[in-house]
Amino acid sequence: MAMVMQAYRFALDPTPTQRRALASHCGAARVAHNWGLMLVKTRLDQRRVGEDVEVPWTLPELRREWNRAKQEVAPWWAENSKEAYSSGLDGLARALKNWADSRAGRRKGRPVRFPQRKRKGRCRDACRFTTGPIKVLPDRKHIQLPRIGILKTHESTRKLARRLEHGTARILAATITRTADRWFVSFTVEVQRPIPDSNGHYRVVGVDVGIWHLATLSTGATIPNPRALEHSLRKLRRMNRQLARRKPGSKRRNVTRRRLARVHARAANLRRDALHKLTTTLATQHGTVVIEQLNMAGMVRNRHLARVLSDTGIAELRRQLAYKPTWYGSRLVVADRFYPSSKTCSFCGWVKAKLTLAERTFRCEGCGLWIDRDLNAARNLAELAQHVAQSGWETQNARGADQKTQPAGQVATKREAGTERRSGKAGTAAPQSAAAWTGEHSFGRSPIR
Repeated sequence: MAMVMQAYRFALDPTPTQRRALASHCGAARVAHNWGLMLVKTRLDQRRVGEDVEVPWTLPELRREWNRAKQEVAPWWAENSKEAYSSGLDGLARALKNWADSRAGRRKGRPVRFPQRKRKGRCRDACRFTTGPIKVLPDRKHIQLPRIGILKTHESTRKLARRLEHGTARILAATITRTADRWFVSFTVEVQRPIPDSNGHYRVVGVDVGIWHLATLSTGATIPNPRALEHSLRKLRRMNRQLARRKPGSKRRNVTRRRLARVHARAANLRRDALHKLTTTLATQHGTVVIEQLNMAGMVRNRHLARVLSDTGIAELRRQLAYKPTWYGSRLVVADRFYPSSKTCSFCGWVKAKLTLAERTFRCEGCGLWIDRDLNAARNLAELAQHVAQSGWETQNARGADQKTQPAGQVATKREAGTERRSGKAGTAAPQSAAAWTGEHSFGRSPIR
């Protein structure tokens, strides 16, 4: 058994009065955030001119300053829970820390900007509760939040209620959000989960993600790409034209804006559903899952592929595979981003010097294999798991440690055709077994699709 952090998200069916209360709490969080940001900027300017003043940077310091000034800043502060103001200040404290760490080189990734002011209607409506009566009621149809009271859920809460009744879960926080004019609550829960050593499957599967197919497996199966955003583009164009014609501030503009938001929300839901189904299937029906570590931030800079790449949700698929294999007893192996999975022949190990994106078929100049490039890459990834185990190191059970992957085949990429070293001689790694691909490969005839 292990304690893991897990989120349970439910849609809400609030009454009009409760809708106003939810919006009020989100607005209170926004006010506290903007007030704290203005205070920090003012103190920084004062310190810049030589004044000796304290700059509130952490949540306790910001809370202390808020309690001193809330009577003047927000005389209506008692209408909402104190957690609403603490939520806004907590978001500001996290943003300030991220900016400071990024500036000092303690945070990886792109540089983080200094926190910006939140505007009503432009920012995400959210509020987090960490104390007070946060409950899932026994009828499994209602929840309770501080100051807001009892709210009806659109769906049953039985999955979380069962764990709470059995004592295997503990609610740590609840976050309310508004998406496409619908309210949701997300519970951050500490769950006691049994972590199996194995799921009973010993098959190794290589997963090559892409655009044409969401994923191509080394078994030959292909997972179709839902293309949620692409199928919604026609409706999005029409809704955006309608929104541009509406008078700002009018009721019809608000109606059109909500319709447009629902189209975006539906596309996101379709994408999320497909990714969860795929990752759960991979983690439960295979013993080892092998994927690539892709440079998505660099790939989306290609303006011809940015939209379709973002529509696939490859980064979200990688994030889900980071924890699901642990839950279901499988193992995750992550190939280095420079591992030539698409350029390496999955039969003899010959490495092609250059393979453009337009070439959808891999043609080996060493053994004459013609094969779909995505299937070829998936098979190389599957073989990598055995190579990793033989070389003496393995990735931890879905936890991490992306390590530098060495090519499993021949790496002399600039040799002329027919001069590469064959398997079994010095300087070559063990090639993949020909028996493993019996009936699935073709030598110089037609490519496998």
